[in-house]
Amino acid sequence: MKKTKAIICTAVLSTVMAGAALADSIKPGIVYDFGGRNDRSFNEAAYRGAEQFKARTGVKFRDFEIQNPSQREQALRNFARRGLNPIITVGFAQAGALEKVAKEFPDTQFTIIDTVVDLPNVRSVVFKEQDGSYLVGMLAEMASKTGKVGFVGGMDVPLIRKFACGYKQGVKAANPDAEVFMNMTGTTGAAWTDPVKGGELALSQFARGADVVYHAAGGTGIGVLQAAADQGKLGIGVDSNQNHLHPGHILTSMVKGVDAAVDKTMTDAMNGAWTPGVLVLGLEGDGVYWALDEFNKDLITPEMKAAVDQARADIISGKIKVHDYMTDNSCPL
Repeated sequence: MKKTKAIICTAVLSTVMAGAALADSIKPGIVYDFGGRNDRSFNEAAYRGAEQFKARTGVKFRDFEIQNPSQREQALRNFARRGLNPIITVGFAQAGALEKVAKEFPDTQFTIIDTVVDLPNVRSVVFKEQDGSYLVGMLAEMASKTGKVGFVGGMDVPLIRKFACGYKQGVKAANPDAEVFMNMTGTTGAAWTDPVKGGELALSQFARGADVVYHAAGGTGIGVLQAAADQGKLGIGVDSNQNHLHPGHILTSMVKGVDAAVDKTMTDAMNGAWTPGVLVLGLEGDGVYWALDEFNKDLITPEMKAAVDQARADIISGKIKVHDYMTDNSCPL
């Protein structure tokens, strides 16, 4: 019996030591894009995933908030030189810098979120934002009293038009006669960090009759949601669950599993299971989803929930085809 106990204790100790060794072998790093870790949206979701990993494993991470475009490449190279691994880059705008630095450090594992970089030491995580946007578009129109809804995007790039197109398709599925107003904030990185401009764009859409506005604008979207609350209208959040920011005035949020993607990247690296290639996350498995919680439950009727639940199932099964602007740069509606 004593011998058996000794064998068990040795096995447990070996497992613990192996886990500790794996944990010691990785030094994760994150480079956020414009807006920083506290943008309450996309970057913050990445930070939250890293914090979840740290809380579970005890492994600390380094992170960096860029202030200008040149810092993307500088930060990535600096992290790689210091032996950080894996290194996670947040946002499609990091692609050019990552492609250059990843080639310089072929033994470092890099992960980029929201676009694809095809290199043997890069994992690319992308999402089916059009599918989640379709569902919140349905909800927007079903909640609207005017038949007019809006969309405010951040930087005018194909990825954000992907959100917009899916949203518009969902609105039209709920009401073919609905009007959808669309505005983009700008064409530079500053478009993600201008809540004043976001509020102004939302107010202009409310003035035209919209009573629900969806944003895909990072930190700029905070101004959209504030304007909705100030006007007694409804906003729709994005990336992170933003329902709590203005309870009763945020219809829902189209959440992307950025936190899960970051946590998975770090966990895979720790366990020796990290692989390069493209990881696509969609409605199945809640890679994207619409948020229902205590802050918006009174805004969602049973009929609304039943309709979007059915649409979700139909998108997953392929019965409903949501247009992907990234593969076809049009919005056929």
